Amino acid sequence: MRFTNTRQPDWDWWSRLWPTPGETLRNLGLSPGDALAEIGCGNGYFALPAARITAPAPVYAVDIDEGLLAELDRLAGRHEVDTLHTVHGDARSLPDHLPESVDVALIANTFHGVDDPEAFVAGVVDALAADGRFVVLNWHDRPREETTVAGAPRGPPTDLRISPDETAEPAEAASDLRAVDRVNVPPYHYGLVFE
Repeated sequence: MRFTNTRQPDWDWWSRLWPTPGETLRNLGLSPGDALAEIGCGNGYFALPAARITAPAPVYAVDIDEGLLAELDRLAGRHEVDTLHTVHGDARSLPDHLPESVDVALIANTFHGVDDPEAFVAGVVDALAADGRFVVLNWHDRPREETTVAGAPRGPPTDLRISPDETAEPAEAASDLRAVDRVNVPPYHYGLVFE
């Protein structure tokens, strides 16, 4: 099942928001040796640079769209990224789809659309190593007409946008995770790092 109001923009669209996705990931604390699961990876705008950052640790790119995963497999092959593993599965049962616990679980641009965030976070926690981190990259709760890309309003509808505090609340209620870092991710996003 797809999360509410999620679609996969193309690479050009993403590059207007984040011309250097690897730098965004480093600012959110990703480092060499971190085994990572990206939840709802799409065609890999973050998964590919994540694999370069975390190598030799694996990156598990999880999505329900087999077409996007096939595209990501082709891109990883073309760029000779052999630590990236695509995983077809519903992210709401994340531990069932991973061969091992991970150091970091990342969800970008879709947490606002999770229908049962507490249950979702509980699954994420089950997929994390004992000292693992959960990273949420999300749209600021600003009116959609103020978040433009290429001259047009972008991102989820205004009524679906949630503040950092609204993001932290279900994560902290569902687990012993606590937000330890809040990162501004220009132009329109924030990142929360939970440990």
